[in-house]
Amino acid sequence: MIPRYSRPEMSAIWTEQNKLAIWLRIEILACEGRHKILGEIPSRDLAVIRKKAAFSVERCREIEKRTNHDVIAFLENVAECVGKTPARHIHQGLTSSDLLDTTLGVQMLESADILLKDARLLRDAIARRAREHRDVPMMGRTHGVHAEPITFGLKMALMFDEFGRALQRLERAKDIASVGKLSGAVGTRAHFDPRVEAFVCKELGLRPAILATQVVQRDIHADFMCALAVTAASIERWGTEFRHLQRTEVLEAEEFFAEGQKGSSAMPHKRNPITAERLCGLARVIRGNLVAALENVALWHERDISHSSVERVVLPDSCILLDYMLNELTGLVARLKVYPENMRRNMARSKGLHHSQGVLLALTNKGLPRKEAYELVQECAMAAWNDSSEAGFREHLLRHPRIRALFSEKDITILFDDSAHFRHVASTFRRLRL
Repeated sequence: MIPRYSRPEMSAIWTEQNKLAIWLRIEILACEGRHKILGEIPSRDLAVIRKKAAFSVERCREIEKRTNHDVIAFLENVAECVGKTPARHIHQGLTSSDLLDTTLGVQMLESADILLKDARLLRDAIARRAREHRDVPMMGRTHGVHAEPITFGLKMALMFDEFGRALQRLERAKDIASVGKLSGAVGTRAHFDPRVEAFVCKELGLRPAILATQVVQRDIHADFMCALAVTAASIERWGTEFRHLQRTEVLEAEEFFAEGQKGSSAMPHKRNPITAERLCGLARVIRGNLVAALENVALWHERDISHSSVERVVLPDSCILLDYMLNELTGLVARLKVYPENMRRNMARSKGLHHSQGVLLALTNKGLPRKEAYELVQECAMAAWNDSSEAGFREHLLRHPRIRALFSEKDITILFDDSAHFRHVASTFRRLRL
């Protein structure tokens, strides 16, 4: 026998013991509702049910070997504990899916609460790093190639914003998934009063499905899984980002490497982005689980059980995985080593070419057609890029007669001031409430 239901942490939410504990709670609440609202169950029988209703996972498994039906095995075990006369009131008017699907609603709701807590802790960690490095300049990259400067704080602020959307998705997923049903064999409520259904669902923190078949419709569960998969994709996106920043040729940020940690069995020098790589891999698992959840939507008529075996894998696995992934990413961000000096070094490698757009705009402001201005700037840029000497983009602009006819050396020097790229950083942080 086990104690009555209490709210567990993530891995415990999906255990067999906890699932059956929720089943028992639903059955007791149904009896209480029928007594309180309908007067159908005598007080003495309800008192016995409240006091004695219990189960044993081992005993349920033993009975299921004979019945080949998990809910019937559970009900037989509960009846053994309660006694024949009071037990006749248990499960009256209900079907197996009333227990299964209402329990799934509770499990998804409670899992979402934990994931929301995880996401908030992650955003707190991101916010601290964003503020810490708000004004640290680095090269922004498009296609992996130097583009224009940003700050590392802006990069982290972008991450903060993205996981704000993850919070919104998880909030919405929690709301969508918080559905139960105690409406009988095909959902018509023919043998179970909707007022009792509403009472039980309210006690569980759920709302009753407006209309169901024998099951709650699986687009709801697919929607829940979609929120998990998109959140996992965001984790993968930032895992990929940190992996790129740790490449030896870049080395602008690096995962924490503990004393005594080893990176390779063959190469003692290795310090690898193993956490980020692990997160990228696990995101694939949750994405694959989403496909299975989407395929569960199309059931036969009022119900078949093709979805059931799938959900016993994909829902617990995805919730437990995402809980783990959010916590791992929080630790990665909190302990991430940042190298501003390497960011400055890498910015210098492109010889000032990140100012090409500023020069282009200045030329068009002088009256040159955009096509002509673009070609002039590109000519100087390619010359600087291919120059094996120390001469950079600025020097090639100063040598170009068409450019010098329009700009003095002072004008060009002003165009190479990086501060223009950072003038909206503070206001961006204010908009994000960072």
